[in-house]
Amino acid sequence: MKSKFHIHHYKVIGIVDIWNKINGTMISKKFSLIIAILLNTYFLMGQTQPIDTYWEISSSQSIVWDLNKPNVYPHGDNIEMSGKKVSAIIYYDVNKDRELKLNREIIYPQLRTIEDDWKKYRAYYKQTYSDEVDPTITMDSFNLVFKQIDSVKIDGKLTFYHTPVEGIMLKRTLFPSMNERLFVENWELTNSGHQVKELQIGNTNILDELIGHKGKYTSHVYHDAEKKISLSPQSAYNFTLYFSAAIDDEPINGFRFEQIKAERDAFLNTIKNNLVLETSNPVIDQLFYFSKIRASESIFESKMGLVHSPGGENYYIGIWANDQVEYSGPFFPFLGYNTGIEAAKNAYLMFLKNIPEGFTPICYAFEIDGELPNCGKDRGDAAMIAYGTSQFLMRYADEAFARKIWPLIEWSVNYCQKMMNADGVVLSDTDEMEGRISTGEANLSTNALYYGGLKNASYLANELGYDSLSVRYSQLSIELSANIENYFGHEIEGLNTYRYFKGNTHLRHWICLPLVMGIENRAEATATALLDKLWTPNGVLVELNPNTKEPNVFWDRGTLYALRGTFKAGFFDKSLEKLINYSSKRLIGNHVPYPVEAFPENNMKHLSAESALYCRLIIEGILSFEQTAFNSFSITPQLSDKLPSLSIKNLHLGDNNISINLNRIGDKIETEIYLNEVEIINKWVKSGEKVEIEI
Repeated sequence: MKSKFHIHHYKVIGIVDIWNKINGTMISKKFSLIIAILLNTYFLMGQTQPIDTYWEISSSQSIVWDLNKPNVYPHGDNIEMSGKKVSAIIYYDVNKDRELKLNREIIYPQLRTIEDDWKKYRAYYKQTYSDEVDPTITMDSFNLVFKQIDSVKIDGKLTFYHTPVEGIMLKRTLFPSMNERLFVENWELTNSGHQVKELQIGNTNILDELIGHKGKYTSHVYHDAEKKISLSPQSAYNFTLYFSAAIDDEPINGFRFEQIKAERDAFLNTIKNNLVLETSNPVIDQLFYFSKIRASESIFESKMGLVHSPGGENYYIGIWANDQVEYSGPFFPFLGYNTGIEAAKNAYLMFLKNIPEGFTPICYAFEIDGELPNCGKDRGDAAMIAYGTSQFLMRYADEAFARKIWPLIEWSVNYCQKMMNADGVVLSDTDEMEGRISTGEANLSTNALYYGGLKNASYLANELGYDSLSVRYSQLSIELSANIENYFGHEIEGLNTYRYFKGNTHLRHWICLPLVMGIENRAEATATALLDKLWTPNGVLVELNPNTKEPNVFWDRGTLYALRGTFKAGFFDKSLEKLINYSSKRLIGNHVPYPVEAFPENNMKHLSAESALYCRLIIEGILSFEQTAFNSFSITPQLSDKLPSLSIKNLHLGDNNISINLNRIGDKIETEIYLNEVEIINKWVKSGEKVEIEI
C-alpha cells in the first residue's frame, strides 16, 4: 500500500500555560516561527492508521500538549523518569471530556522482592498508585474535583495544568529524586479570584510493608500540606505528595521538596549546557536535548557502583554488553557527564573482572547488582565489547584507565579470532536480538562490530605503545573486510546489498552496520534497502518479510544505527528526510518524548540507551566524527538547503572541550572549530570533504 503524505506545520511556541500571579489568569505567548515538515501520515502500531501530532515545541526547551485545540484528545501516553534509587513510569490518559486519569508506577530497583526461577531477574519492588492517593480539597463543604486539564508540559519533568474549579487553579509537577528512594508530585493551588478562599486539605497516608530479599520493605505515600489554608487573591500555595520506600530502618519520610527540586534542576542544567546541539531544525534540536536527559538519568546505585541501565520496567541495576558497553558507554565522554562516565567505567570494569578462563563465551549481562549474570549464549558479545570498549577508551583519553581495561579488548579480539570459520568470518549463536529472529551460524552484526572493534583497537594499541598489536589488528581488519564482502555480499530484493547470514533471503535492519563501520562497497544499494524498502513511519523494520506472523516489528536501535550509517556514507538528503520524519514522530507524535525500544515487544518503552544512540547518530552520522588517537579526530561536514547550519558546543574529548560551527553558503560549508574556546580551524570546505583536527 502506498503511503500518503501531507505537509504539517509546527509552531515553536512559548509555554502554553503561564501562571500569572498578578491577575490570576493563564496566558499564552505565541511565537511566529513556523516550520513545514514532510511527514508520512501512517505509522505501524500493529495496524495502519493516521499519524497524530499532539505536541508543540516551546521556546523554553519543552514540549506542550495544548488541549484547548481541536482534535487533540482523547489520547493517552506514558513517560519514564529516573534517579539513582527510583524510576517511575507515569501513565496519563485524557478522555473525550478532557478528564485526566493518572497512574503512577513507582519502581524501587535496589529492593529485590523474590528470588525463585526466572522471575528473580525482574523482581523489583514496585507500587502503582492512581487517584486514590490524591488528597481531597474542600471549600465551603464542597469538594473541588480537578478532573479536566488544559495542557501538559514535558521538560525533564511532567506538568499538568488543570482547568480552574471555583476560581482555584491546580498545577501538578511530577519528577524523581536524583538521589533518594523517592518520587515527588508537587501541587500548586492558585486563587484566581478577588476574594480570600478558605480551603481544607484532606490527609494522604498510605503504608505498605513487604518482607523482601534484603529485609523489610516499607513504601509510604504522604503529603506535607496544612489541613487548612487561607488563600489570598492572586496568591498560590504549594504542597507535595511524596512516594517513598525504605528498607528496615531507613527514613521513610521527612523529605524536603525544595532540596529534591534543586537536585533535579541541577541535573537538567548540567545536561542542558553540555554537548549543545543547535541546527536550523528545532525538532532535531529538541529531541537531541531530551535524549541527553533520558540517556543520563537512567543511572542507578548498585553493588557494582553506579551503573547505567535501560529501564523500561524490566532492566535496572544491571549492565549488558550491547546497551551499556556498545551503545551508551561511548556516548558519555562526549557529554562530559561525570556520573555517566563513572557508570560506563564500572560497566567495563565488571566485564574485565569476569573474563572467562579459556575461550568460552563471556557473560553478556550482569543483572540485579551484578549478582545474577547471564551467561552461556554467544550473541556476538566479544565483538560488541571490542567495539564499544575501544571507542570509550579513545574518547575518555585516560591512558592509565585504558591500560587497565586493555586486557578486556585483547581477550575479545582473541576470542573472535578463535571463532572464525573456514570462510574467515566470526561464528556466534545469535546477535543482540537474542534469538527473536534467525541469524544462522555467522551473522553480519557480529562481524561488522568485530571489524569496527579491530579498527578502534588498532588505534588504541598505537596510543598505548603496543605497536605490533596495532599492526596486527589493522591487518586483521583488512582481511575481515574482504571476508565480509565475500561471505555476506549478496543480491536481495534486486539490490546488491548483504544477506544477514548464509541462506538468508530477506532484508534485515542490521545490514546498516557495514556503513556505520565505514565499509561502503555496497553503500548505495544498502542505503536504498534501509531508506526505501525497509523504512516505515516508525523507522526501519527488523525484517522485510510479508510471510512472517508479525510483519511490523521494529526496534529503534536499528533505525538509529541505520541513519548513522547512511549519513556517514554520504546519503545526506534522503537520510535527513527520514531523520526529520522519525524525530517528529518521537518528539511530538503519539508516544513522546524519547526514542523507544521496540514494538510489539515491551510496547515501545523508553529504554535509555536508545536515547544515547540518537545523540550519537548526529555526532557520528551527520558529522561523521572519527577518532584515531587521543588527541586527534576528523569530521566530514554535510549540510543542505534543508539543514543549512549546525553547531555543537561543549563536546568533550578527555579534558578538552570542542565546539564545532558549520554554515552552508552556496556550495561550500564554513567550518569553525574551537578548542577550549580558542579557534583552531576556520576554513571553507566542500560538502563531504574530510576535516582533520590535531589537538
